[in-house]
Amino acid sequence: MVLALAGFGAGVLNAIAGGGTFLSFPALVWAGVPPIMANATATFAALPGYMSSAWAYRNDIERNGTPSLFALIATAVCGGLAGAGLLLITPEDLFSGVVPWLLLVATVAFAAGPSFVRYLTGTSRGISQPGALAVVFVVSVYGGYFNGGLGIMLLAAFGLIGMTNLHRMNGLKNLISIVLSVVSVATYILAGLIDWSNLAIVGVSCAIGGYIGAILAQRIKNMMFLRYFIIAVGLFMTVVFFVQGAG
Repeated sequence: MVLALAGFGAGVLNAIAGGGTFLSFPALVWAGVPPIMANATATFAALPGYMSSAWAYRNDIERNGTPSLFALIATAVCGGLAGAGLLLITPEDLFSGVVPWLLLVATVAFAAGPSFVRYLTGTSRGISQPGALAVVFVVSVYGGYFNGGLGIMLLAAFGLIGMTNLHRMNGLKNLISIVLSVVSVATYILAGLIDWSNLAIVGVSCAIGGYIGAILAQRIKNMMFLRYFIIAVGLFMTVVFFVQGAG
């Protein structure tokens, strides 16, 4: 029941404002799934939501921009493989110790992200194409390693490289998230890191929540309240994992 509710909530949050990993990942750990496997399973569960969101933005994705769509996808594939590979060689105990910091980074990124993106899109003139691809690569490595907060980090990266059209940025964010998730999940499957029984529960619930969240997104007026709720959940989960690690 807890996993179903967490998956549903994660799907709703990802469709409306992001931050669903703050629910699905801790819920899987609570259910007894080892942290690395929980991270892999939560990444897989979020994939259908990324696909539906990317489809909704399909007309806003610019194929001939700078960097080109092909270059961005190729860079994301390389970064995602590197991040997933790094996860595979990370000892379980070390990852458990890193998780609270990853949650903290994701929470801070989610909290500061919109203001940071607005600042970048308002002041940045962009950087060279090699520099832009380097930024996307670094964020992709993070995304291949840990899914939490990926969306807002991609938006910040796109703002840093000079993009200003938020519709294009959101479209690319969802498309790159799909690429990273597919690459990461394929790696996780080969390594036997997917908890299939719990994935079925969280994945189906997440897909249902994503569909309902897309409907609610058009009706919710007070988006700031929702953002504050997600930030509060992220901070709470961060504290819980820090306390568990200290214990």
